[in-house]
Amino acid sequence: MYLTVIGTGYVGLVSGTCFAEMGNKVTCIDVDSAKINKLKQGGIPIYEPGLAAMVKRNVENNTLHFSTDLSKHLEKCDIVFIAVGTPMGDDGSADLQYVLKVAKEIGKHMRHSLIVVNKSTVPVGTGDKVGKTIRKELEKRGVSFGLQVVSNPEFLKEGDAINDFMKPDRVIVGVDNDKAKQKMRTLYGPFFRSSTDRLITMDVRSAEMTKYVANAMLATKISFMNEVANICELVGADVNKVRIGIGSDQRIGYSFIYPGSGYGGSCFPKDVKALHRTAAEYGYNADLIGAVEAVNNRQKLVIAQKVLNRFGEDLTGKTFAVWGLAFKPETDDMREAPAIYIIKELSKHGAKIRAYDPKAMEEAQHFYLKDINNISYFQSKYETLKEADAMILLTEWKEFRSPDFQELKKQLNQPIVFDGRNQYDYVMMQELGFEYYQIGKK
Repeated sequence: MYLTVIGTGYVGLVSGTCFAEMGNKVTCIDVDSAKINKLKQGGIPIYEPGLAAMVKRNVENNTLHFSTDLSKHLEKCDIVFIAVGTPMGDDGSADLQYVLKVAKEIGKHMRHSLIVVNKSTVPVGTGDKVGKTIRKELEKRGVSFGLQVVSNPEFLKEGDAINDFMKPDRVIVGVDNDKAKQKMRTLYGPFFRSSTDRLITMDVRSAEMTKYVANAMLATKISFMNEVANICELVGADVNKVRIGIGSDQRIGYSFIYPGSGYGGSCFPKDVKALHRTAAEYGYNADLIGAVEAVNNRQKLVIAQKVLNRFGEDLTGKTFAVWGLAFKPETDDMREAPAIYIIKELSKHGAKIRAYDPKAMEEAQHFYLKDINNISYFQSKYETLKEADAMILLTEWKEFRSPDFQELKKQLNQPIVFDGRNQYDYVMMQELGFEYYQIGKK
């Protein structure tokens, strides 16, 4: 098929590349000419394992192209995907200005019947708005083409997005037309070699809702476990053992019940807020969803508070080594990362920070922590330890899992570790002579 993907951010670039990998002819469109030129030259604007090699391969195979010219590529397109950002508005709702701007451009330039697919994360009812916007432009031109607006939300985990797309556990398609439904089945058929049962079709509004509910459910599990962790500390229980105890129940499972410093990233914070806002717009007070967000906001400062409890409110003259800046491993994404809040809080109390992350330091320096003056960045985790009063682990990168603990003791002023991901064994750390602080254990 000939596909056009509008937006070369995380979702658009991964989706377009994976569709091309299956033999489709794909053109990724973006208004940012600098980004398009970079992609044409082999540069990748995001870090995602395996993506750069796949982009290179499909560009060389002539199945993947990049352009700023939407009009040209709509002419022979079978399906056009909208994959632009829906940032959070001031009131917590999803900002649809970019989605609707794209819809307007499609209406201005389409020359034949089209299937327009919303792959952006959008609130319920957006499909109707996109269709209305496109048809309005067609009416202005005095033309009439067949139009089907489909919802096809993405469920990609940053750090494992290629695998998620190529071997999906489910594909949700919201569609109200049998012809469009069959077209989407044909497109996704190669991704389901053994069974097509994982392609789930439903009405457009239900598909839009499914994306928000999925992320809100996972965020709820995280916040619930963090709430439990805080209670465990108060009563003298060990949340690590509690997690094993409840995770063995098949109705609960082990996924997303690891205590930590809170969730971050591009999806969970934004989507939880948007779902809460959507409920409010319909006159419903979604107390549980609101609590998920409140618990997460509080959790992001738990490690900072542990540091203040140990060293006092005035951290002037104190230096802390921070391992990990990204909100999760295998990505350079720092959107809503706990590290931002923790570093800013410690800095506010006078602390100096020595930071290392395998992929996210450029993001930190140039955007998320650019206003923090007392932070230095280093090229290895061990460099951060020199003259530091404690180490703070905030992202569970693989290279942090089994460090040289003797080197830690040698470099740190004091053998003190604050673990925001409960990565190390408490008994082992004590036996090694560390003063060790975890989430959910007194």
